Amino acid sequence: MKEKQEDGKYKHTIDLPRTAFGLRANSVVREPEIQRLWDENQVFKRVAGRNTGGSFVLHDGPPYANGDLHMGHALNKILKDIINRYKSMDQDARKELTPLKLRAKAAKFAKSTVKNQMAAFKRYGIWGDWDHPYLTLDPEYEAAQIEVFGKMALQGYIYRGRKPVHWSPSSRTALAEAELEYPEGHVSKSMYALFRLVSAPTSCKVLDDFIANLGLAIWTTTPWTIPANAAVAVNSKLQYAVVEVDSNSVDITASSVDKEKRLGNVLKEHAKLHLVVALDLVPTLEAKWGVKLIVKATLTGAELENCRYVHPIESRECPVVIGGDYITTESGTGLVHTAPGHGQEDYVTGLKYGLPVLSPVDDEGIFTEVAGQFSGLDVLGNGNIAVIECLDKNSSMIMVEPYKHKYPYDWRTKKPTIFRATEQWFASVEGFRNAAMDSINQVTWTPPQAQNRISAMTSSRSDWCISRQRTWGVPIPVFYHVESKEPLMNEETIDHIKSIISQKGSDAWWYMKVEELLPEKYRNEASNYVKGTDTMDVWFDSGSSWAAVLAKRNGLTYPADLYLEGTDQHRGWFQSSLLTSIATNGKAPYYGVITHGFVLDERGFKMSKSLGNVVDPRTVIEGGKDQKDSFGADVLRLWVSSVDYTGDVLIGPKVLRQMSDIYRKLRGTLRFLLGNLHDWKADYDVPYTELPMIDQYALFQLESIVKNIKESYDNYQFFKIFQIIQRFVVVDLSNFYLDVAKDRLYVGGTTSPTRRSCQTVLAAHLLSIVRVIAPILPHLAEDVWQNLPFPFTAEDGHTANFVFESRWPVLNERHLAFPEEEVNFWGTILELRTEVNKVLEVARTRKLIGSSLEAKVYLHASDVGLVSRLVDMCASENDADTLHRIFLTSQVEILPSLENVSEDDIPCTGEYLIENNNKVWIGVSRANGLKCERCWNFSLQVGTYDDHPSLCGRCHSVVSQPIPALAAAS
Repeated sequence: MKEKQEDGKYKHTIDLPRTAFGLRANSVVREPEIQRLWDENQVFKRVAGRNTGGSFVLHDGPPYANGDLHMGHALNKILKDIINRYKSMDQDARKELTPLKLRAKAAKFAKSTVKNQMAAFKRYGIWGDWDHPYLTLDPEYEAAQIEVFGKMALQGYIYRGRKPVHWSPSSRTALAEAELEYPEGHVSKSMYALFRLVSAPTSCKVLDDFIANLGLAIWTTTPWTIPANAAVAVNSKLQYAVVEVDSNSVDITASSVDKEKRLGNVLKEHAKLHLVVALDLVPTLEAKWGVKLIVKATLTGAELENCRYVHPIESRECPVVIGGDYITTESGTGLVHTAPGHGQEDYVTGLKYGLPVLSPVDDEGIFTEVAGQFSGLDVLGNGNIAVIECLDKNSSMIMVEPYKHKYPYDWRTKKPTIFRATEQWFASVEGFRNAAMDSINQVTWTPPQAQNRISAMTSSRSDWCISRQRTWGVPIPVFYHVESKEPLMNEETIDHIKSIISQKGSDAWWYMKVEELLPEKYRNEASNYVKGTDTMDVWFDSGSSWAAVLAKRNGLTYPADLYLEGTDQHRGWFQSSLLTSIATNGKAPYYGVITHGFVLDERGFKMSKSLGNVVDPRTVIEGGKDQKDSFGADVLRLWVSSVDYTGDVLIGPKVLRQMSDIYRKLRGTLRFLLGNLHDWKADYDVPYTELPMIDQYALFQLESIVKNIKESYDNYQFFKIFQIIQRFVVVDLSNFYLDVAKDRLYVGGTTSPTRRSCQTVLAAHLLSIVRVIAPILPHLAEDVWQNLPFPFTAEDGHTANFVFESRWPVLNERHLAFPEEEVNFWGTILELRTEVNKVLEVARTRKLIGSSLEAKVYLHASDVGLVSRLVDMCASENDADTLHRIFLTSQVEILPSLENVSEDDIPCTGEYLIENNNKVWIGVSRANGLKCERCWNFSLQVGTYDDHPSLCGRCHSVVSQPIPALAAAS
């Protein structure tokens, strides 16, 4: 009992940390409280209002109102928020339904979803002008979109044509490439068929001997397109062969074994059957069909041009034509069934030869009357099967089998699409492609390889189909003559419709009469016109946002400084924005573009409900049932900062636990800083020249990492910031400086120079760290700021009541000017400390010591310069720079020689190599003297003071001096 009483005798003289800042984050409660604090005090507006630098515009893509948010949304919006928060601190950088009812329902759904998404984004800690969002269904936005369309139309970039487009039977509309997805596991019925040759040009005599019983072998994965066949295309450079099918080799049982694979009647019934196939594919086709193919003659693709064959269903003659490089020997037969109404490459080939564009399919994917016997059948279902059976009946089907491949599906309905020729409105990309390619080179792309991707997509893209057969969306402002069907669309009509929509919204197109929608000049002719029913592609909607938002809103600039979206937007928003901006203004709508990858689970698999590996951001933040396993928004944001977002990123329970652990350690460090500044005032700041070297070195390290973090923010390399924070704050700072600092902070004396100098360094660290982490961890940073034990006055003189009012730390060149030789020396001291700790651990294992304060360390070095520095440190007038304080031992002695060293005196030893193979010998023994009751250091002075016999010299000085702060503290 007596010992315990004595332990507490000097407790009132110890300066222990004091702070209301909790060690536990309690994010589920605390984060919403901080967000309310920001809202109630309008911090976002205050920060924006104090902006004295130039503006920085990060243009956020229009909200895609399609349901709840997923982890990809979180990654995207948090990345944007990190950038915006940093820039805010660093001012130097800145069918049953009528059309109207359907539109009302669509608008209601969109607004409801946007509201829900907005609430979720706020919970992520995303800052924004939530009271004034922009929506593509706002009248002013729609009017700006009409304006963009009008400019393109008047420059001749918009035209109407009949050509094949991606068509969704389930949605009954044309689709853009970016509205398609390619799910795994799609299986088509692929068919090999023959089209019988009836004539060959006189120049192709090699076919004369076989023409009586010769067919062109083709392969298709869409048999339903055969009724629209207009030609067979070959590659002029390929070698082709006339092969004889050895009827004796036909294995009729082969197809019965594989029920999915079926041979056609033509192989079973016809003797002396000859086929034209690519020479290189003969072995492959033999194996595929299970027959022997005997090569009888060879010829080039060019020689096959202008041969004619009989259509296998309709008995009309069709030509053999030369196609492009899309015809290869990688699959099929080397001859391509060509239907210009059902394929882009077929259409281009058809234009060259004047082929008919046949497409006997309606909006719902049903064969029309033009398809004859197939009329009324679903092309993707029984219609496809009926065509196969018809060809087999006509002895034109060689084989049919299932074929697994990637096939386009409608991203909304999740059902397969078709290629179908329809009357549509197009934007002629060819008209401004070169300008678009040039502008791409002027944009800064992150990562750099993104430039190659969008360049390839832009250089190869065909004309953009911008019309959709939907009743929601912005109408294409065109009228059609009742009799001639000729479109009426000019500057006057477009401007008139734009003015109406700007006031009444695009619904006006549906409820107003033609005579009201036409300008005065055309009113008398209104009865001769009907208004179009097509709406614009959603990518034209979003691709006009630069015109509707950047170019119209006060405080924003066009082009934007930055666009940031997922890598899939190279074919989506990035490209549609680029094309509309180039076509109308001749420049890109952005100076920089950042793309991020997709979010996968911890094992690198795509997330899906069926696999049970979906990580829901809401659950991550708020936890599951009973709020268990809630990590909070900041841990999610910390994860975003930790990943190299330029590729696909991984997340799961293990990753989140790691992030939570790092967050907890960071919070603990900040709590330590706060706690040890409870009595700090800016007036106590110790001048730099009076600081111990260890403190100057600590400020150099701090300034270096703040500088590196700023560079990483400027380069959008947030994972580097994460690494720096983890290494410096969580490891280096805690393990060295703060570990050493505890002694002088707790027992050095409340107002002593050694404690005040340390607090000077701690205050600098706290104020810098909390500000550099604020863009990534805003809730933690604000929580720290609200617990600051002293006011902070920013460089411009105003008191920063919130962390984001404090601005970015000003670079301190003096701290960075810490001499290089001193930096290197302190690097050596840190290494030496690590090695000393190893020997101390050996002594602890051998029961020589318990605490390191029970030890005395001996050093011997061969490097004269190092020895001199070490001796100076041992005798330093500044207690903080002495070696025993740095090693956390009671004494350190530098030995000039090891001649008289005995194991009895120094039981534990070790050595290590420093630069130039110089050795440092380390020894450890029990410390000399007795243990000081107050600081627990061992000292020969303990027992020499009559008034405080249990104290060392330092502690005696502290408790003997009347310190006003002590009375207040007690």
